[in-house]
Amino acid sequence: MTPTSQSPKSLSARGISPHDMKRTSCKAVLTLAYQSLGVVYGDLSTSPLYVYKSTFSGKLSLQENDEEIFGVLSFIFWTFTIIPLFKYIFIVLSADDNGEGGTFALYSLLCRHARLCILPNQQSADEKLSTYGKEGAADTWQSSMLKSFFDKHPKFRNGLLTIVLLGTCMTIGDGVLTPTISVLSAVSGVKVKITELHENYIVVISCVILVGLFSLQHHGTHRVAFLFAPIVTAWLLCISSIGIYNILRWNPSIFCALSPYYMFRFLRSTGTEGWVSLGGVVLCITGAETMFADLGHFSPLSIKITFTFFVYPCLILAYMGEAAFLSKHHEDIQRSFYKAIPEAVFWPVFVVATLASVVGSQAVISATFSMVSQCCALSCFPRVKIVHTSSQIYGQIYIPEVNWILMCLCLAVTIGLRDTNMIGHAYGLAVTTVMFVTTCLMSLVIIIVWKRKITLAIAFLVFFGSIELLYISASLVKVPEGGWIPLVLSLIFMGIMYVWNYGTLKKHEFDMENKVSVKRILASGPSLGMVRVPGIGLIYTDLVTGVPAVFGHFVTNLPAFHQVLVFVCVKSVQVPYVRERERLLVGRIGSKEYAIFRCIVRYGYKDLQQEDYNFENRLVAGILEFVQMEGDQPMSRSNSERSCEVEISDDEEDHDRTVPMLPYPNDEENVQSSSDIQVVKSEIGIVEDSHHSKESLEIMKARESGVAYILGHSYAKAKKSSSLLKKFAINIIYDFLSKNCRGPDVVLNVPHTSMLEVGMVYYV
Repeated sequence: MTPTSQSPKSLSARGISPHDMKRTSCKAVLTLAYQSLGVVYGDLSTSPLYVYKSTFSGKLSLQENDEEIFGVLSFIFWTFTIIPLFKYIFIVLSADDNGEGGTFALYSLLCRHARLCILPNQQSADEKLSTYGKEGAADTWQSSMLKSFFDKHPKFRNGLLTIVLLGTCMTIGDGVLTPTISVLSAVSGVKVKITELHENYIVVISCVILVGLFSLQHHGTHRVAFLFAPIVTAWLLCISSIGIYNILRWNPSIFCALSPYYMFRFLRSTGTEGWVSLGGVVLCITGAETMFADLGHFSPLSIKITFTFFVYPCLILAYMGEAAFLSKHHEDIQRSFYKAIPEAVFWPVFVVATLASVVGSQAVISATFSMVSQCCALSCFPRVKIVHTSSQIYGQIYIPEVNWILMCLCLAVTIGLRDTNMIGHAYGLAVTTVMFVTTCLMSLVIIIVWKRKITLAIAFLVFFGSIELLYISASLVKVPEGGWIPLVLSLIFMGIMYVWNYGTLKKHEFDMENKVSVKRILASGPSLGMVRVPGIGLIYTDLVTGVPAVFGHFVTNLPAFHQVLVFVCVKSVQVPYVRERERLLVGRIGSKEYAIFRCIVRYGYKDLQQEDYNFENRLVAGILEFVQMEGDQPMSRSNSERSCEVEISDDEEDHDRTVPMLPYPNDEENVQSSSDIQVVKSEIGIVEDSHHSKESLEIMKARESGVAYILGHSYAKAKKSSSLLKKFAINIIYDFLSKNCRGPDVVLNVPHTSMLEVGMVYYV
């Protein structure tokens, strides 16, 4: 689909890319900046609820000279300044992938520029996608050396993927811990006014809110999203105003704590206990990664404006005000946030705090859905049901299985721990690990993608990485006190991802090694009594070249196949999105009399592989246009957007051409009337008396006879000579995941009345 001009309203709904950003008005940017408050900054803005409480939860005690309070505030100020502001706002947000951000965006950039991708089915034709974007400065000797290193050592490519999956699993862990600590911290504030309220009631109220939050996910965030930005705005204005009030009333000299000198005094005087307490300080930057992860919904400029001129000063004032209050009320350290609220505005602020915690939780839950969807696209997670929750806003999705798993885990953590301090220990480890993964990937992007000197990348890694490692080390000490939760969750999710990815790659290797020859099958047709039946047969395969073994298995057991045969490969490409006009790659297998075609359907890692148009019509239109373009050689270039590539497979000749997708309206499913066929025919310009009309008319006639979907149902088994670990991974874990995940027919939206399944067992 070619880019078209969009209204500010449309831009605010779908986000704008850097290219579109140049054409947007100042009003549109400010609108996006305001809306980003509710989506991006919900988690970050609720951190004051539990930062000081978690920091002073250990053996660290407050002295009369307030040195500890000044030191902790100094750490909070400089951590909040260096990581979110300097690292993310000034540097990381510039490393977008066609306007998209997050861990997978950085990995995608590296895969395209250094060929680090281990996904199967990648083709040279994919590099001609408009979103592939490898143009730029010439390689430096450092970038060339690094590319050569990864090329010669596949284990390091696998190691890089493991690091990416680690960051992803920790992000999923955030989806469990953020709702838990945010809601529990907000609700626990009621004990400040109702002191006799038992802790069990706090837990029950928190669980009720969490159940309600997850139960409403299937409605989508768009129904209440218009409330998110006002709630977060009101929350930030509240805490910043209260911060100013506390500074002026209790300790105006708190500004002295902004000097980094107090950090060194703090560590010198507190020693080991001060270092351990940094696991609580790091909670002030929870949610900073969201600024980069949600980049695709907004724009770099809008996020930078919001953080720099509103979020950053509001939160700094809130932390300073709470520190000023603590300097005069040492005994209130475990309830300092709510104790610092003036009596007259306590209940309004309590209500806004509870609403803000829900908003922050919602943002992280939505981000978890998006992350799991991307993992599915990259064959790193079992297929799950993905539901569009908005017909207007692209990218808002709901995954039922993940939603209920997250809810159960949140309830288990809330009921099991009950203590926000222990949850904070777990939360800090998850957050710092994700940030360190981003730092490592970003240092590679500086060399390989930006073509900068290796010294700059090392300086970036050492400066930011050393700070993050300091906080990781402090969080690791808290592993027995709750820090084990993200580690266990990450190990479980990483095990699932690794086994699924391993089994998927082994299946592809089996298909590649057992391809069959169409010529051989057709030559043995008379002896098998093979016939061609009317209609179009769509055989789904993971191969982009050659014919899969499942087809040979099919024709030897049922020696008949359709008049027109199309091998359909649905694959993911290392780009965030693939434009509609570049979606299909159509080609021919063998000679024309075979009437066998190949159609490769390409999706980006942020595309949703469920479309709302009639795929059959799109596919037939693409094949007919391919036939027309093939017959018109030398091809007419009346349409400047058309492009052509040729791919040669291992044993058959596949002439694959990218054909622009036709802008069909949203047809009803399974429309097979002759009038609909005539519409398809007229749209692509089939001329009745042209020299290629005979084959085109045969395809149209086959379309009228019906379309059948043939899918392989494969069962993986480990070889008898395999190790016990491999047998356990393949025969038990992978087999369990395969049987309980969504089938390819559901993911591809195949009509069951037209589907045939061919069973096969392959040994790995």
